[in-house]
Amino acid sequence: MLASVRSIRRLSSAASSATRSLLLRRLLLHPPRPQPQPSPRPRIPHLQTLTRGRLAAPRFSTASCYSTLSRIGECGAPVATAIPEAEGVEEEGEDGGDTDAAAVERHDTDAYAAVELALDSVVKVFTVSSSPNYFLPWQNKAQRESMGSGFVIPGRRIVTNAHVVADHTFVLVRKHGSPTKYKAEVQAVGHECDLALLTVDSEEFWDGMNSLELGDIPFLQEAVAVVGYPQGGDNISVTKGVVSRVEPTQYAHGATQLMAIQIDAAINPGNSGGPAIMGDKVAGVAFQNLSGAENIGYIIPVPVIKRFISGVEESGKYSGFCTLGISCQATENIQLRECFGMQHDLTGVLVSRINPLSDAHRVLKKDDILLEFDGVPIANDGTVPFRNRERITFDHLVSMKKPGKTAVLKVLRDGKEHELNVTVRPLQPLVPVHQFDKLPSYYIFAGFVFIPLTQPYLHEFGDDWYNNSPRRLCERALRELPKKAGEQLVILSQVLMDDINVGYERLAELQVKKVNGMEVENLKHLCSLVEGCTEENLRFDLDDERVIILKYQSARLATSRILKRHRIPSAISADLVDEQATNGELEASCAS
Repeated sequence: MLASVRSIRRLSSAASSATRSLLLRRLLLHPPRPQPQPSPRPRIPHLQTLTRGRLAAPRFSTASCYSTLSRIGECGAPVATAIPEAEGVEEEGEDGGDTDAAAVERHDTDAYAAVELALDSVVKVFTVSSSPNYFLPWQNKAQRESMGSGFVIPGRRIVTNAHVVADHTFVLVRKHGSPTKYKAEVQAVGHECDLALLTVDSEEFWDGMNSLELGDIPFLQEAVAVVGYPQGGDNISVTKGVVSRVEPTQYAHGATQLMAIQIDAAINPGNSGGPAIMGDKVAGVAFQNLSGAENIGYIIPVPVIKRFISGVEESGKYSGFCTLGISCQATENIQLRECFGMQHDLTGVLVSRINPLSDAHRVLKKDDILLEFDGVPIANDGTVPFRNRERITFDHLVSMKKPGKTAVLKVLRDGKEHELNVTVRPLQPLVPVHQFDKLPSYYIFAGFVFIPLTQPYLHEFGDDWYNNSPRRLCERALRELPKKAGEQLVILSQVLMDDINVGYERLAELQVKKVNGMEVENLKHLCSLVEGCTEENLRFDLDDERVIILKYQSARLATSRILKRHRIPSAISADLVDEQATNGELEASCAS
């Protein structure tokens, strides 16, 4: 089923104001640059991972995200893992009845009070970043400067957005009323939830700084004040608005779908990472808005923030959000329900696809009807109750679980109900959705550049990468699931011309299936097969039954001159060199 396309982009002064469609933009300030009018958006398959389109320059520009209809626990990708608020469940009054919405205490946020509270807590973040060039993976693009906001929390830590410090090389922070910028270190980054933690070693910086406390999910129409350093000035800025909606929303930066709060406060470029204050506590973190609409902004709610921080505190690094690793179909059609033996009092969703790497693959089967998750009934549209007469997809219950915890599933199989135990954990897709803060892997032999397929590589084909990138690679990136751990789709990205490879130059952008008859598992495996070749000829089997045959010794000699001609420092990326060195040390240790 084809889903309509929505294009997501960061708030950036580099973005075009002439864009006609509604585009989500991140709130990161950049020097103005004209952008071309976007082409009409395509319609894409239902089973996919949402991604952003990245241009060669500027770094934070158009971010195209393609939305799908009610994706429930999408296979293996941390895409539809909305986060619940455990404390946000409707409470009962003293008489045991439901608390009426009108009786719920509202926090009337005063903008002046928010300013006083934020003056010694909110900081301006200055970032120098340099992102990789996925077409030329041995080098980076030119460095760029950007600005965002952040705020202090207990423990001498600063919360900001992940896209503010993505691919950073240097980070500075400045507190209100001070001309001095202090060096900051990135302690942890969660790109899926678009959050990051910074630390500052300077004692002078912390003198006079106060921390902000995290609050709860606000109710509809509660007032919030967004504090930060948006474009248009250098001093702190406060805008006031009310909560319009609370529901899972597409996160433009991490290409995920998590809980978000929609507000009508004016949020502008540079507000990224700034707090939204309700009363005297933080209700969320500003991170993106909807362009083409009047004052529709989004903040990351406290449950997502707490989940991110607790994971860092427990493991020392970002732990990710859990998923069942399944894809489900709504059972709203009565004929469908009757076919699978669902009685009138039963509700649930149809399991249509299961990630082989998930624990659910061990106990669930295709065509099972998932009735309950941890005792909570799932409706035919895949939603569960949330707060005061609100509903949300059941994925937020999955996200409540910490990695490695057990969930109880009630399923209907062949007309009988069963209770099954499943361990939930974060799962990675076959083709990575993003590759921030790390260099691409590559291997060059005889002028053939081999890389693992990633969505950032496809994004190099431009804003309309879905139509402009190689069709077969794009479909595999969005559809295919890993069959085993560590699997990668290795492709021949380009051919650096030389006498040794003349005639093979048109075989670029094809997947490498085999090397000398051995199926390729990942780039590291391909590298070991090539380096360990003992035959006279080296054979690569590619897509479309294409074949490359090389005289092995001649090809090895050609590699060095090709690297020198193209000024490439190494034929193998640093991560593969480190793995080979580690493996060599282990083998030597075992032999001794």
